Amino acid sequence: MRKLFFAIILMTLIAAPFALKPYGLYLLSLWVVMTIAAIGLNLTLGYAGQISLAQGSFVGIGAYAAALLTTAGWPLWTAFLLAIALSLAIGWVLGYPALRVQHHYLAFVTLAFATLVFLMLRNEEWLTKGVYGISGIPRPTLLGWPTKGPIAFYFFCLGILALVSAATWWLVRSPWGRAFTALRENAIRADSLGVDTRRYTLMAFAIGSALGGIAGVLYAPLVQFIEPNAFNLNLSLNLLLMVMVGGSGYFLGPFLGAAVSVLLPEWMRFGSEGLYLILYAIAVMVLMAFCPSGLLGLAERLRDSTTRARRLIR
Repeated sequence: MRKLFFAIILMTLIAAPFALKPYGLYLLSLWVVMTIAAIGLNLTLGYAGQISLAQGSFVGIGAYAAALLTTAGWPLWTAFLLAIALSLAIGWVLGYPALRVQHHYLAFVTLAFATLVFLMLRNEEWLTKGVYGISGIPRPTLLGWPTKGPIAFYFFCLGILALVSAATWWLVRSPWGRAFTALRENAIRADSLGVDTRRYTLMAFAIGSALGGIAGVLYAPLVQFIEPNAFNLNLSLNLLLMVMVGGSGYFLGPFLGAAVSVLLPEWMRFGSEGLYLILYAIAVMVLMAFCPSGLLGLAERLRDSTTRARRLIR
């Protein structure tokens, strides 16, 4: 049943672009990009237990790397390399405060970093063009295959998401992933068992940040115009919401959370007129109040309850 479910979802993602209008296709592409960024935050927060309010900043770093390089004539793969290298290095450095502080103290540290990045994007006009933004960001051509059209670029983003998902699936089931989980559950116990908590804390921040940079490289040619306000604290909070609503620490949590955050408000907007944001906020608050483990945590609880009921009946 699980394999059949995944096959249906994959077929839907492949077939859906041909039945959607341009705006619907843009939303689906945005869901793909935000899912990649949320996967990175899920590694840092969901698996390693290190809270971060700076994931949107790394999306911004990747987006500006793509915008500056591609508008200057460089190919997009150079932007990928630069964004990954910058995000890895900055994420590794940002992980050092996590060695000294935890929980809400760490959240304030990452919040300060997010504010710093936003101010640099807005004020350093010699590099980022400030509030005027960067326009005319081209979409890449891969081995003679142009991705200027919305459908072609969607499949390009979907291919990157597939690669990121496969790499993340391998990572969370590797010794690194088990070390991340041990770090989340009890850092002192993990350290007593020989887990290098210092190194794995830094790795969790670095890898999660790098995935944020990859998402940013895709975001820039998707919208083809970027400016600093797109990467303020609201984006980091929205990514945090995606992880929490989908299910922190679940592999499929970012996929479901990004769908709720990106697609659900737009679907509600057409059915509820001006009340859609109120209804969306109420739905999220109710979910977090009664099921803080997210939608996948709720599904797991329902499955366990059904299993126990069946055993009692037998």
